[in-house]
Amino acid sequence: EGDRLVRGELCAEAIRLGRLLVELMPDDAEVWGLLSLMLLHDARRDARVDDEGGFVPLDDQDRSRWQPDRLAEGLRALERSVRLRRPGEYGLQAAITALHIQAADPEETDWEQIAELYGALVKLNPSPVVELNRVAAVGFASGPEAGLELIQPLLEDPALDRYQPLHATHAELLQRAGDRAGAERAYERAIALSANEIERSELERRLRTLRAH
Repeated sequence: EGDRLVRGELCAEAIRLGRLLVELMPDDAEVWGLLSLMLLHDARRDARVDDEGGFVPLDDQDRSRWQPDRLAEGLRALERSVRLRRPGEYGLQAAITALHIQAADPEETDWEQIAELYGALVKLNPSPVVELNRVAAVGFASGPEAGLELIQPLLEDPALDRYQPLHATHAELLQRAGDRAGAERAYERAIALSANEIERSELERRLRTLRAH
């Protein structure tokens, strides 16, 4: 919520606590996975918004603004988690994040492997939020029609009716599948549910772009 996409001070405190945890629990794979996940996300903090404060999606981020030292530390933490051979939710999420950032070009992202990792994550944590992330990955790996088929049960779940990312994901899948009218309705729903100003502005921009074409 609010007018900031990321609260840097909270990220810094979380990472400080994560580093403390790995000192206290050096043989716990999930502790290393958690630290890796936080570092890999936080390393891209400065690139998430442009100079005017607008949202910048991962594919369009200026990688020169990523923090290489933090990325390297995050990847080392992930390697330590993998070596401990007890993968958990945080380790899987960190592995997914690593696949995103290690792709030399957005077009080279290994969506099939990401979808597989989300499938493993769903088995550990069968929540609708994790399933939605798997839907998005499948939509890139196998095409938007495959994603639309998987997202339908989530759209029919009353508990998720006001979950903004569900409608934003639905909008993107519909747009990529060529259903312009459906995508417009889904974007409108996502915008109405957005509590963060930067996220709402980005969704409004996408809707304007869709209507302009």
